[in-house]
Amino acid sequence: MALSSPAPAPSQSPRPCEQGWRRHWLHQWYAVAYLDDLDRARPTAFTLLEQDLVLWWDGAHSAWCAFADVCPHRLVPLSEGRLNDRGQLECPYHGWSFDGTGTCTAIPQADPDQAAFACASGRSACRVYPTATAQGLLFVFAGDPERAAGCPLPIVPTLEEPGWLVQDTFRDLPMDALTLLENVLDVSHVPFTHHRTVGRRENAAPVEAEITSSGPEGFTARWQEGPRRGKLGSQFTTYAAPSLMWHDLTAQGFARILTVVYATPIRPGECRLFARFPFQFRSAIPRLLLPLRPRWLQHLGNHIVLEDDQVFLHWQERALERSGGRPAFSRACYLPTTSDIYVRALHDWVDRHGGEPFPGRPLPPRQGPDQLMERDHAHTRHCRACSGAQRRLRQARPWVEAALGLSLVALALGSAWGWPLRIGLAALAAVLWAVRGRMGRWEQQLSRGDGLPPRNAPSGDPRRSHGSPPAPAGAPSTPAPDPPG
Repeated sequence: MALSSPAPAPSQSPRPCEQGWRRHWLHQWYAVAYLDDLDRARPTAFTLLEQDLVLWWDGAHSAWCAFADVCPHRLVPLSEGRLNDRGQLECPYHGWSFDGTGTCTAIPQADPDQAAFACASGRSACRVYPTATAQGLLFVFAGDPERAAGCPLPIVPTLEEPGWLVQDTFRDLPMDALTLLENVLDVSHVPFTHHRTVGRRENAAPVEAEITSSGPEGFTARWQEGPRRGKLGSQFTTYAAPSLMWHDLTAQGFARILTVVYATPIRPGECRLFARFPFQFRSAIPRLLLPLRPRWLQHLGNHIVLEDDQVFLHWQERALERSGGRPAFSRACYLPTTSDIYVRALHDWVDRHGGEPFPGRPLPPRQGPDQLMERDHAHTRHCRACSGAQRRLRQARPWVEAALGLSLVALALGSAWGWPLRIGLAALAAVLWAVRGRMGRWEQQLSRGDGLPPRNAPSGDPRRSHGSPPAPAGAPSTPAPDPPG
Protein backbone atom coordinates (compact mmCIF):
# COMPACT_ATOMS: atom_id res chain seq x y z
CA MET A 1 0.00 0.00 0.00
CA ALA A 2 1.37 3.40 -0.96
CA LEU A 3 0.14 6.69 0.44
CA SER A 4 0.83 10.13 -0.93
CA SER A 5 -0.29 13.17 1.06
CA PRO A 6 1.13 16.40 -0.41
CA ALA A 7 1.09 19.62 1.52
CA PRO A 8 -2.49 20.40 2.52
CA ALA A 9 -4.29 22.86 0.29
CA PRO A 10 -7.02 25.23 1.45
CA SER A 11 -10.22 23.45 2.39
CA GLN A 12 -12.95 23.39 -0.19
CA SER A 13 -15.73 25.91 0.01
CA PRO A 14 -18.37 24.93 2.58
CA ARG A 15 -21.59 23.47 1.23
CA PRO A 16 -24.92 23.17 3.03
CA CYS A 17 -25.03 19.66 4.43
CA GLU A 18 -25.29 17.80 7.67
CA GLN A 19 -22.34 16.70 9.77
CA GLY A 20 -23.23 13.07 9.12
CA TRP A 21 -22.98 13.61 5.38
CA ARG A 22 -19.51 15.09 5.77
CA ARG A 23 -18.35 12.16 7.89
CA HIS A 24 -19.87 9.36 5.87
CA TRP A 25 -19.60 10.68 2.31
CA LEU A 26 -17.25 13.66 1.99
CA HIS A 27 -14.39 12.69 4.31
CA GLN A 28 -13.80 9.32 2.69
CA TRP A 29 -11.40 7.58 0.31
CA TYR A 30 -12.80 6.55 -3.07
CA ALA A 31 -11.53 4.32 -5.83
CA VAL A 32 -11.09 6.42 -8.98
CA ALA A 33 -9.11 4.18 -11.39
CA TYR A 34 -7.35 0.87 -11.84
CA LEU A 35 -3.62 1.51 -11.96
CA ASP A 36 -3.37 -0.60 -15.13
CA ASP A 37 -5.67 1.82 -16.98
CA LEU A 38 -3.85 5.02 -16.04
CA ASP A 39 -1.32 6.53 -18.44
CA ARG A 40 1.78 7.92 -16.75
CA ALA A 41 2.52 10.05 -19.81
CA ARG A 42 -0.64 12.18 -19.75
CA PRO A 43 -3.17 13.63 -17.29
CA THR A 44 -6.58 12.01 -16.77
CA ALA A 45 -9.83 13.72 -15.81
CA PHE A 46 -12.23 12.33 -13.22
CA THR A 47 -15.19 13.71 -11.28
CA LEU A 48 -15.70 12.70 -7.64
CA LEU A 49 -18.71 13.95 -5.69
CA GLU A 50 -19.10 16.75 -8.25
CA GLN A 51 -15.46 17.77 -7.73
CA ASP A 52 -13.56 17.80 -11.03
CA LEU A 53 -10.11 16.24 -10.62
CA VAL A 54 -7.03 15.76 -12.75
CA LEU A 55 -4.98 12.62 -12.04
CA TRP A 56 -1.33 12.58 -13.11
CA TRP A 57 1.93 10.80 -12.45
CA ASP A 58 4.60 12.79 -10.60
CA GLY A 59 7.79 11.11 -11.78
CA ALA A 60 9.95 13.17 -9.44
CA HIS A 61 8.33 11.53 -6.41
CA SER A 62 7.06 8.33 -8.10
CA ALA A 63 3.52 8.99 -6.97
CA TRP A 64 0.07 9.60 -8.42
CA CYS A 65 -1.30 13.07 -7.80
CA ALA A 66 -4.84 14.41 -7.78
CA PHE A 67 -5.47 18.12 -8.20
CA ALA A 68 -8.62 20.16 -8.61
CA ASP A 69 -9.03 20.26 -12.38
CA VAL A 70 -8.77 24.02 -12.68
CA CYS A 71 -5.78 26.24 -13.32
CA PRO A 72 -5.57 29.04 -10.69
CA HIS A 73 -4.62 31.47 -13.47
CA ARG A 74 -7.65 31.48 -15.79
CA LEU A 75 -9.67 28.49 -14.52
CA VAL A 76 -9.27 26.19 -17.53
CA PRO A 77 -9.12 22.40 -16.99
CA LEU A 78 -5.60 21.14 -16.37
CA SER A 79 -6.64 17.71 -17.63
CA GLU A 80 -6.52 19.21 -21.14
CA GLY A 81 -2.84 19.98 -20.61
CA ARG A 82 0.24 17.76 -20.70
CA LEU A 83 3.22 16.58 -18.69
CA ASN A 84 6.12 18.72 -19.81
CA ASP A 85 9.79 17.83 -20.24
CA ARG A 86 10.35 18.26 -16.49
CA GLY A 87 7.55 15.80 -15.73
CA GLN A 88 5.33 18.54 -14.29
CA LEU A 89 1.70 19.29 -15.05
CA GLU A 90 1.46 22.07 -17.63
CA CYS A 91 -1.67 24.13 -18.28
CA PRO A 92 -2.79 24.08 -21.93
CA TYR A 93 -3.78 27.77 -21.95
CA HIS A 94 -0.66 29.72 -20.94
CA GLY A 95 1.82 27.02 -19.96
CA TRP A 96 1.86 27.54 -16.20
CA SER A 97 3.52 24.48 -14.64
CA PHE A 98 2.89 22.74 -11.31
CA ASP A 99 4.86 20.19 -9.31
CA GLY A 100 3.45 17.35 -7.22
CA THR A 101 2.77 19.62 -4.23
CA GLY A 102 0.58 21.89 -6.34
CA THR A 103 3.14 24.69 -6.33
CA CYS A 104 3.43 26.77 -9.49
CA THR A 105 6.98 26.44 -10.83
CA ALA A 106 6.86 28.34 -14.12
CA ILE A 107 4.97 31.27 -15.64
CA PRO A 108 6.31 31.77 -19.18
CA GLN A 109 4.71 35.21 -19.57
CA ALA A 110 6.44 36.65 -16.48
CA ASP A 111 9.97 37.97 -16.04
CA PRO A 112 12.05 36.19 -13.35
CA ASP A 113 11.12 38.62 -10.55
CA GLN A 114 7.42 38.54 -11.39
CA ALA A 115 7.46 34.76 -11.67
CA ALA A 116 9.21 34.31 -8.33
CA PHE A 117 6.69 36.57 -6.60
CA ALA A 118 3.64 34.95 -8.22
CA CYS A 119 4.83 31.38 -7.67
CA ALA A 120 5.38 32.10 -3.98
CA SER A 121 1.77 33.20 -3.58
CA GLY A 122 -0.77 30.67 -2.37
CA ARG A 123 -3.13 31.96 -5.06
CA SER A 124 -0.98 30.37 -7.77
CA ALA A 125 -1.11 26.92 -6.17
CA CYS A 126 -3.45 24.09 -7.15
CA ARG A 127 -5.71 22.42 -4.67
CA VAL A 128 -4.19 19.00 -3.89
CA TYR A 129 -6.18 15.92 -2.88
CA PRO A 130 -4.48 13.10 -0.92
CA THR A 131 -3.96 9.95 -2.96
CA ALA A 132 -3.18 6.33 -2.11
CA THR A 133 -2.63 3.12 -4.02
CA ALA A 134 -3.62 -0.35 -2.84
CA GLN A 135 -4.75 -3.65 -4.37
CA GLY A 136 -4.25 -2.32 -7.89
CA LEU A 137 -6.45 0.76 -7.42
CA LEU A 138 -5.85 4.48 -7.12
CA PHE A 139 -7.80 6.10 -4.27
CA VAL A 140 -8.50 9.80 -3.71
CA PHE A 141 -9.65 11.39 -0.44
CA ALA A 142 -12.59 13.68 -1.22
CA GLY A 143 -12.62 15.81 1.92
CA ASP A 144 -10.26 17.92 4.01
CA PRO A 145 -6.68 16.66 3.48
CA GLU A 146 -5.82 16.73 7.17
CA ARG A 147 -8.46 14.08 7.83
CA ALA A 148 -7.07 11.60 5.29
CA ALA A 149 -4.48 9.92 7.54
CA GLY A 150 -7.14 9.02 10.11
CA CYS A 151 -9.49 7.41 7.61
CA PRO A 152 -8.80 3.79 6.56
CA LEU A 153 -8.67 2.87 2.90
CA PRO A 154 -11.72 0.90 1.67
CA ILE A 155 -9.93 -2.30 0.71
CA VAL A 156 -10.91 -5.97 0.94
CA PRO A 157 -8.71 -7.50 3.66
CA THR A 158 -9.01 -10.99 2.18
CA LEU A 159 -7.28 -9.85 -1.01
CA GLU A 160 -4.10 -9.24 0.96
CA GLU A 161 -3.74 -13.03 1.11
CA PRO A 162 -1.70 -14.69 -1.68
CA GLY A 163 -3.09 -16.93 -4.39
CA TRP A 164 -5.88 -14.78 -5.87
CA LEU A 165 -6.54 -14.55 -9.59
CA VAL A 166 -8.42 -11.28 -10.09
CA GLN A 167 -10.42 -10.11 -13.12
CA ASP A 168 -11.48 -6.46 -13.17
CA THR A 169 -13.87 -4.24 -15.05
CA PHE A 170 -15.38 -0.77 -14.66
CA ARG A 171 -18.03 1.41 -16.24
CA ASP A 172 -19.62 4.80 -15.71
CA LEU A 173 -23.27 4.08 -14.94
CA PRO A 174 -26.27 6.43 -15.30
CA MET A 175 -27.46 5.84 -11.74
CA ASP A 176 -26.74 6.95 -8.21
CA ALA A 177 -24.10 5.07 -6.20
CA LEU A 178 -26.78 3.92 -3.74
CA THR A 179 -28.92 2.53 -6.57
CA LEU A 180 -25.94 0.49 -7.76
CA LEU A 181 -25.26 -0.74 -4.21
CA GLU A 182 -28.91 -1.73 -3.76
CA ASN A 183 -28.65 -3.73 -6.95
CA VAL A 184 -25.44 -5.64 -6.23
CA LEU A 185 -26.37 -6.30 -2.60
CA ASP A 186 -29.77 -7.67 -3.66
CA VAL A 187 -29.12 -11.38 -4.28
CA SER A 188 -32.74 -12.21 -5.12
CA HIS A 189 -32.86 -10.44 -8.51
CA VAL A 190 -30.10 -12.48 -10.17
CA PRO A 191 -32.16 -15.51 -11.36
CA PHE A 192 -34.65 -13.25 -13.16
CA THR A 193 -32.79 -10.14 -14.29
CA HIS A 194 -29.69 -12.06 -15.33
CA HIS A 195 -31.40 -15.16 -16.70
CA ARG A 196 -29.15 -16.61 -19.44
CA THR A 197 -26.18 -14.47 -18.45
CA VAL A 198 -25.16 -15.19 -14.84
CA GLY A 199 -28.44 -16.60 -13.53
CA ARG A 200 -31.27 -19.05 -14.16
CA ARG A 201 -34.95 -18.46 -13.34
CA GLU A 202 -35.32 -22.00 -12.05
CA ASN A 203 -32.84 -21.17 -9.26
CA ALA A 204 -35.13 -18.53 -7.72
CA ALA A 205 -36.02 -19.24 -4.08
CA PRO A 206 -36.60 -17.42 -0.77
CA VAL A 207 -33.45 -15.84 0.65
CA GLU A 208 -33.22 -16.62 4.35
CA ALA A 209 -30.25 -14.41 5.21
CA GLU A 210 -29.39 -12.69 8.49
CA ILE A 211 -27.60 -9.45 9.33
CA THR A 212 -24.69 -10.43 11.58
CA SER A 213 -23.46 -6.91 12.44
CA SER A 214 -24.38 -3.32 11.66
CA GLY A 215 -23.35 0.19 12.57
CA PRO A 216 -21.99 3.47 11.20
CA GLU A 217 -19.32 1.63 9.21
CA GLY A 218 -21.81 -0.60 7.38
CA PHE A 219 -23.05 -4.15 7.94
CA THR A 220 -22.27 -7.82 7.40
CA ALA A 221 -24.64 -10.64 6.50
CA ARG A 222 -24.68 -14.42 6.18
CA TRP A 223 -26.78 -16.41 3.74
CA GLN A 224 -26.46 -19.91 5.09
CA GLU A 225 -28.09 -21.73 2.18
CA GLY A 226 -26.36 -19.66 -0.49
CA PRO A 227 -27.01 -19.39 -4.25
CA ARG A 228 -28.53 -22.05 -6.50
CA ARG A 229 -30.70 -23.43 -3.72
CA GLY A 230 -27.70 -24.36 -1.60
CA LYS A 231 -25.67 -26.11 -4.30
CA LEU A 232 -22.69 -23.76 -3.96
CA GLY A 233 -22.40 -23.22 -0.22
CA SER A 234 -22.95 -20.32 2.18
CA GLN A 235 -22.37 -16.75 1.05
CA PHE A 236 -21.09 -13.95 3.29
CA THR A 237 -21.64 -10.28 2.49
CA THR A 238 -19.92 -7.12 3.70
CA TYR A 239 -21.01 -3.56 3.11
CA ALA A 240 -18.16 -1.18 4.00
CA ALA A 241 -19.87 2.20 3.94
CA PRO A 242 -20.25 4.25 1.96
CA SER A 243 -19.07 2.82 -1.37
CA LEU A 244 -17.75 -0.76 -1.09
CA MET A 245 -19.42 -4.16 -0.84
CA TRP A 246 -18.40 -7.74 -1.47
CA HIS A 247 -19.87 -11.23 -1.48
CA ASP A 248 -17.66 -14.14 -0.38
CA LEU A 249 -18.53 -17.68 -1.47
CA THR A 250 -16.61 -20.94 -1.31
CA ALA A 251 -17.85 -23.52 -3.83
CA GLN A 252 -16.55 -26.76 -2.38
CA GLY A 253 -14.10 -28.53 -4.64
CA PHE A 254 -14.09 -25.68 -7.17
CA ALA A 255 -13.02 -22.25 -5.91
CA ARG A 256 -13.40 -19.48 -3.43
CA ILE A 257 -15.08 -16.63 -5.32
CA LEU A 258 -15.47 -12.99 -4.34
CA THR A 259 -17.67 -10.40 -6.03
CA VAL A 260 -16.31 -6.97 -5.13
CA VAL A 261 -18.02 -3.71 -6.13
CA TYR A 262 -16.95 -0.13 -5.57
CA ALA A 263 -19.67 2.45 -6.31
CA THR A 264 -17.86 5.78 -6.65
CA PRO A 265 -20.28 8.75 -6.74
CA ILE A 266 -19.62 11.15 -9.61
CA ARG A 267 -22.64 13.46 -9.61
CA PRO A 268 -26.40 13.03 -8.99
CA GLY A 269 -27.59 10.08 -11.04
CA GLU A 270 -24.10 8.95 -12.09
CA CYS A 271 -21.41 6.75 -10.55
CA ARG A 272 -18.43 4.70 -11.63
CA LEU A 273 -18.62 0.98 -10.99
CA PHE A 274 -15.40 -0.89 -10.24
CA ALA A 275 -16.18 -4.60 -10.25
CA ARG A 276 -13.60 -7.19 -9.22
CA PHE A 277 -13.86 -10.97 -9.49
CA PRO A 278 -11.15 -12.68 -7.44
CA PHE A 279 -10.82 -16.48 -7.57
CA GLN A 280 -8.84 -19.05 -5.60
CA PHE A 281 -9.23 -22.19 -7.71
CA ARG A 282 -8.76 -25.65 -6.25
CA SER A 283 -7.56 -27.00 -9.61
CA ALA A 284 -4.65 -25.74 -11.68
CA ILE A 285 -6.59 -26.00 -14.96
CA PRO A 286 -8.88 -22.95 -14.45
CA ARG A 287 -5.91 -20.97 -13.17
CA LEU A 288 -4.16 -21.66 -16.47
CA LEU A 289 -7.14 -21.18 -18.78
CA LEU A 290 -8.79 -18.05 -17.36
CA PRO A 291 -5.89 -15.64 -18.07
CA LEU A 292 -5.89 -16.75 -21.73
CA ARG A 293 -9.11 -14.87 -22.40
CA PRO A 294 -8.28 -11.30 -23.56
CA ARG A 295 -9.33 -8.69 -21.05
CA TRP A 296 -11.32 -6.76 -23.67
CA LEU A 297 -13.39 -9.83 -24.53
CA GLN A 298 -14.12 -10.32 -20.83
CA HIS A 299 -15.27 -6.70 -20.69
CA LEU A 300 -17.71 -7.24 -23.56
CA GLY A 301 -19.31 -10.01 -21.52
CA ASN A 302 -19.38 -7.76 -18.45
CA HIS A 303 -21.17 -5.05 -20.44
CA ILE A 304 -24.01 -7.38 -21.40
CA VAL A 305 -24.58 -8.39 -17.77
CA LEU A 306 -24.54 -4.75 -16.63
CA GLU A 307 -27.00 -3.84 -19.36
CA ASP A 308 -29.37 -6.56 -18.17
CA ASP A 309 -30.71 -4.07 -15.63
CA GLN A 310 -29.19 -0.70 -16.53
CA VAL A 311 -32.30 0.64 -18.30
CA PHE A 312 -34.78 -0.11 -15.55
CA LEU A 313 -32.47 0.92 -12.70
CA HIS A 314 -32.00 4.31 -14.37
CA TRP A 315 -35.77 4.67 -14.70
CA GLN A 316 -36.40 3.29 -11.19
CA GLU A 317 -34.50 6.24 -9.69
CA ARG A 318 -36.85 8.69 -11.31
CA ALA A 319 -39.91 6.80 -10.14
CA LEU A 320 -38.52 6.99 -6.59
CA GLU A 321 -37.81 10.70 -7.00
CA ARG A 322 -41.43 11.32 -8.03
CA SER A 323 -42.53 9.43 -4.90
CA GLY A 324 -40.50 11.64 -2.57
CA GLY A 325 -36.94 10.37 -3.01
CA ARG A 326 -34.90 8.22 -0.66
CA PRO A 327 -36.44 9.69 2.51
CA ALA A 328 -39.72 8.16 1.27
CA PHE A 329 -38.17 4.83 0.26
CA SER A 330 -39.96 2.71 2.88
CA ARG A 331 -43.32 4.21 1.86
CA ALA A 332 -42.71 4.09 -1.88
CA CYS A 333 -41.38 0.50 -2.00
CA TYR A 334 -43.12 -2.56 -0.57
CA LEU A 335 -40.58 -5.01 0.90
CA PRO A 336 -42.58 -7.81 2.55
CA THR A 337 -40.18 -10.77 2.25
CA THR A 338 -36.96 -11.91 3.86
CA SER A 339 -35.33 -11.71 0.41
CA ASP A 340 -35.21 -7.90 0.77
CA ILE A 341 -33.07 -8.02 3.90
CA TYR A 342 -29.95 -6.62 2.21
CA VAL A 343 -31.81 -3.66 0.73
CA ARG A 344 -33.49 -2.93 4.06
CA ALA A 345 -30.10 -3.05 5.80
CA LEU A 346 -28.62 -0.60 3.30
CA HIS A 347 -31.47 1.87 3.76
CA ASP A 348 -31.25 1.46 7.51
CA TRP A 349 -27.65 2.69 7.21
CA VAL A 350 -28.79 5.57 5.00
CA ASP A 351 -31.53 6.59 7.46
CA ARG A 352 -29.52 6.15 10.66
CA HIS A 353 -26.03 7.26 9.63
CA GLY A 354 -24.93 8.39 6.21
CA GLY A 355 -27.80 9.82 4.23
CA GLU A 356 -27.40 9.92 0.47
CA PRO A 357 -24.39 11.19 -1.52
CA PHE A 358 -26.17 14.23 -3.00
CA PRO A 359 -28.88 15.18 -0.51
CA GLY A 360 -31.70 17.25 -1.94
CA ARG A 361 -30.20 17.34 -5.43
CA PRO A 362 -32.46 16.57 -8.40
CA LEU A 363 -31.62 13.85 -10.88
CA PRO A 364 -30.73 14.79 -14.48
CA PRO A 365 -33.33 14.11 -17.21
CA ARG A 366 -34.10 10.49 -17.97
CA GLN A 367 -32.12 8.98 -20.81
CA GLY A 368 -33.57 6.83 -23.55
CA PRO A 369 -32.56 3.23 -24.25
CA ASP A 370 -30.15 4.23 -27.03
CA GLN A 371 -28.25 6.60 -24.72
CA LEU A 372 -28.12 3.97 -21.98
CA MET A 373 -26.47 1.47 -24.32
CA GLU A 374 -23.49 3.75 -25.03
CA ARG A 375 -20.18 2.07 -24.11
CA ASP A 376 -17.48 4.17 -25.72
CA HIS A 377 -17.54 7.13 -23.30
CA ALA A 378 -18.73 5.02 -20.37
CA HIS A 379 -15.84 2.56 -20.63
CA THR A 380 -13.83 1.95 -23.80
CA ARG A 381 -11.89 5.17 -24.11
CA HIS A 382 -10.87 4.94 -20.43
CA CYS A 383 -9.84 1.26 -20.61
CA ARG A 384 -6.35 0.41 -21.83
CA ALA A 385 -7.39 -3.07 -23.03
CA CYS A 386 -10.60 -2.07 -24.83
CA SER A 387 -9.25 1.11 -26.42
CA GLY A 388 -6.25 -0.88 -27.64
CA ALA A 389 -8.51 -3.58 -29.10
CA GLN A 390 -10.66 -0.94 -30.75
CA ARG A 391 -7.61 0.67 -32.33
CA ARG A 392 -6.22 -2.65 -33.58
CA LEU A 393 -9.57 -3.69 -35.05
CA ARG A 394 -9.84 -0.41 -36.96
CA GLN A 395 -6.29 -0.79 -38.25
CA ALA A 396 -6.77 -4.41 -39.32
CA ARG A 397 -10.18 -4.06 -40.98
CA PRO A 398 -8.92 -2.43 -44.25
CA TRP A 399 -6.34 -5.18 -44.66
CA VAL A 400 -8.92 -7.90 -44.16
CA GLU A 401 -11.29 -6.19 -46.60
CA ALA A 402 -8.49 -5.84 -49.14
CA ALA A 403 -7.57 -9.50 -48.80
CA LEU A 404 -11.23 -10.46 -49.17
CA GLY A 405 -11.57 -8.34 -52.31
CA LEU A 406 -8.44 -9.85 -53.85
CA SER A 407 -9.60 -13.38 -53.13
CA LEU A 408 -13.01 -12.69 -54.71
CA VAL A 409 -11.40 -11.10 -57.80
CA ALA A 410 -9.02 -14.03 -58.13
CA LEU A 411 -11.92 -16.45 -57.81
CA ALA A 412 -13.91 -14.62 -60.49
CA LEU A 413 -10.99 -14.39 -62.96
CA GLY A 414 -9.57 -17.81 -62.32
CA SER A 415 -12.14 -19.84 -64.26
CA ALA A 416 -9.31 -21.72 -66.02
CA TRP A 417 -7.66 -22.72 -62.79
CA GLY A 418 -8.04 -26.17 -61.37
CA TRP A 419 -10.81 -27.01 -58.93
CA PRO A 420 -8.47 -27.52 -55.93
CA LEU A 421 -7.18 -23.95 -56.27
CA ARG A 422 -10.66 -22.51 -56.79
CA ILE A 423 -11.99 -24.41 -53.77
CA GLY A 424 -9.07 -23.07 -51.74
CA LEU A 425 -9.82 -19.50 -52.85
CA ALA A 426 -13.51 -19.95 -52.03
CA ALA A 427 -12.63 -21.27 -48.57
CA LEU A 428 -10.24 -18.36 -48.01
CA ALA A 429 -12.92 -15.86 -49.08
CA ALA A 430 -15.44 -17.49 -46.73
CA VAL A 431 -13.01 -17.30 -43.81
CA LEU A 432 -12.16 -13.67 -44.55
CA TRP A 433 -15.87 -12.83 -44.83
CA ALA A 434 -16.52 -14.40 -41.42
CA VAL A 435 -13.49 -12.63 -39.89
CA ARG A 436 -14.64 -9.31 -41.34
CA GLY A 437 -18.11 -9.81 -39.86
CA ARG A 438 -16.78 -10.80 -36.46
CA MET A 439 -14.40 -7.84 -36.36
CA GLY A 440 -17.26 -5.51 -37.27
CA ARG A 441 -19.43 -6.90 -34.48
CA TRP A 442 -16.62 -6.57 -31.94
CA GLU A 443 -15.95 -3.00 -33.02
CA GLN A 444 -19.63 -2.16 -32.66
CA GLN A 445 -19.85 -3.87 -29.26
CA LEU A 446 -16.92 -1.80 -27.98
CA SER A 447 -18.97 1.32 -28.78
CA ARG A 448 -22.50 0.34 -27.74
CA GLY A 449 -24.79 -2.48 -26.67
CA ASP A 450 -27.75 -3.78 -28.61
CA GLY A 451 -30.29 -3.24 -25.81
CA LEU A 452 -31.62 -6.81 -26.06
CA PRO A 453 -31.18 -8.53 -22.69
CA PRO A 454 -30.66 -12.29 -23.09
CA ARG A 455 -33.46 -13.01 -20.60
CA ASN A 456 -35.96 -11.72 -23.18
CA ALA A 457 -34.61 -13.74 -26.10
CA PRO A 458 -37.11 -16.14 -27.67
CA SER A 459 -37.24 -19.64 -26.27
CA GLY A 460 -34.46 -21.74 -27.74
CA ASP A 461 -32.22 -18.73 -28.48
CA PRO A 462 -28.86 -19.61 -26.86
CA ARG A 463 -27.81 -15.97 -26.54
CA ARG A 464 -25.52 -15.57 -23.51
CA SER A 465 -22.95 -13.15 -22.22
CA HIS A 466 -20.09 -14.23 -24.49
CA GLY A 467 -19.80 -17.47 -22.55
CA SER A 468 -20.00 -15.93 -19.10
CA PRO A 469 -21.47 -18.58 -16.78
CA PRO A 470 -23.73 -18.30 -13.76
CA ALA A 471 -22.14 -16.42 -10.88
CA PRO A 472 -22.55 -15.85 -7.15
CA ALA A 473 -25.69 -13.92 -6.30
CA GLY A 474 -25.35 -10.22 -6.86
CA ALA A 475 -22.41 -10.53 -9.25
CA PRO A 476 -22.43 -8.17 -12.23
CA SER A 477 -20.45 -10.86 -14.10
CA THR A 478 -18.16 -13.74 -13.31
CA PRO A 479 -16.54 -14.91 -16.54
CA ALA A 480 -15.12 -18.22 -15.37
CA PRO A 481 -15.84 -21.92 -15.69
CA ASP A 482 -19.07 -23.03 -14.06
CA PRO A 483 -18.72 -24.25 -10.47
CA PRO A 484 -19.93 -27.83 -9.97
CA GLY A 485 -23.70 -28.26 -9.60
